[in-house]
Amino acid sequence: MELYSSRRRSKFSGQSIRAIPIRILTVGKKRSQGIQLIVEEYKEKLKYYCGVEDVLIKSNPKTTSDMKAQIEAEDAAMMQHIKPEDWVVMLDENGKEINSAQMADLLGDAGKTGSSCITFCIGGPYGHGPLVRERADMAIRLSSLV
Repeated sequence: MELYSSRRRSKFSGQSIRAIPIRILTVGKKRSQGIQLIVEEYKEKLKYYCGVEDVLIKSNPKTTSDMKAQIEAEDAAMMQHIKPEDWVVMLDENGKEINSAQMADLLGDAGKTGSSCITFCIGGPYGHGPLVRERADMAIRLSSLV
């Protein structure tokens, strides 16, 4: 039994498990060196299980006085990284709150959708625009403490 192949047999369920790549789209400022080191460390750990693509979309500082224009610019930039065959999970304060076990189930079940990648969308300071909201297959929140 191969341990780290993209398709492997689960000793518990007898089903084939397909690990699909993960793409994380984040709107924000350039990360500090410490945060970037943590991101790289987790990408290194996860590479044995699935591919991880980390995309930082710069928030639009030129239009910070116009909230609507900033949301639209960030929305359009995020949509450029979302492919038609992606399973899109939007992280949103109004999404369904999930715990660690439910997140594990979500990742495990993503391979059953027929999607080629699971894409997590983390919006900017004003949240997501209408394009990402409409495209999202699921909206979740990780905590009500946001």
